[in-house]
Amino acid sequence: MARSTLYQQVASDLRRAIYSGDLGPGDQLPTEAGLMSSYGVSRNTVRLALGELVNEGLISRTPRRGSIVRDRRPLLMYPQRELTPQPASAPREAFGFAVSQEGREPSQVIEVSIVEPPEEIAIRLELPDGGLAVVRRRLRFVDGQPYNTNDSYFPHALVGDSEIVRPGDIVRGANRVLEELGHPQVRVVDDISARMPTPTESARLELEPGTPVVEYVRVGYDADDVPVRVAVSVLPADKHLIRYELERR
Repeated sequence: MARSTLYQQVASDLRRAIYSGDLGPGDQLPTEAGLMSSYGVSRNTVRLALGELVNEGLISRTPRRGSIVRDRRPLLMYPQRELTPQPASAPREAFGFAVSQEGREPSQVIEVSIVEPPEEIAIRLELPDGGLAVVRRRLRFVDGQPYNTNDSYFPHALVGDSEIVRPGDIVRGANRVLEELGHPQVRVVDDISARMPTPTESARLELEPGTPVVEYVRVGYDADDVPVRVAVSVLPADKHLIRYELERR
């Protein structure tokens, strides 16, 4: 049998075991030596099979633990719910609230700075030439794993004296702060596209080789139709499911 057919057979059997649940998240695959013995194939054939599963995002390979089945449970996102009022008794930042609703544990690392934003951000915020923005850059985690990044830009002239410009988490969320400043977001425009990650994004998000990302850009407008926030999220495609629900009125 041709080597290409052999490695595809090994990969197919392992893939079937993962999809059926016989091998669950965190389970260790048989060693290379074990697979060589079971299938009567060479080490190179086994490595080709495992490499295919790595590229599909089904397993990860580490020097000490070998080949491990990845947790492929995606984070279910409902973008249309971001502006839905939360309980007044315990308001939470939108991401943390959404993750908690799924029974999972959110956390994040936040950096805050004042910048001259990239041109495409400045245009979306309708800033004058040389206009400044406050950017809150967040690396977000779910159950201790890096899940996505979110860079939120706000006009400095609007939020410069607010909690948004300070480092650290805003438990009730920046959207609530905008409301308190008199600029609630009443309309949003979303742009969603897919691409391959940059080397920096791959490193920060600990992406497996070949994993694409979704770039999700949301512009929020206040009651006067003035843009008050541009949020740029980078979402690994194997960790997120974006669901929109539309209702005819």
